[in-house]
Amino acid sequence: MKRQIIQTDAAPAAIGTYSQAVRVGDTVYLSGQIPLQPATMELVEGDMELQIRQIFDNLTAVARAAGGSLDDIAKLNVFLTDLSHFPLVNQVMSEYFHEPYPARAAIGVAALPKGAEVEMDAILHLSQA
Repeated sequence: MKRQIIQTDAAPAAIGTYSQAVRVGDTVYLSGQIPLQPATMELVEGDMELQIRQIFDNLTAVARAAGGSLDDIAKLNVFLTDLSHFPLVNQVMSEYFHEPYPARAAIGVAALPKGAEVEMDAILHLSQA
């Protein structure tokens, strides 16, 4: 199958040697998003809730550019430098996702790019039209 590179200015540009997302058939692999504001490429200022919301907004933008939405996410990975923020991830996630929820992993990590405290990546499955 041919790979299609997904890119949108509505989400932060890649800060390394990767694409925002890659579509192969009906599957879209979204690269990790940290709470960067697309216009400034700076981390969003504010509390953890604002950071989590920025990431979901970034993932939404990339999913839309691929022809999908957060509802198409089959697997979501959450990386946190402090796992005590996990209940807040659940709270905010409940505003962006509806049942049936995607599969998910939450992983505690020592550090993330640009000093971020949270990062998420996802795999979408798009239905054939």
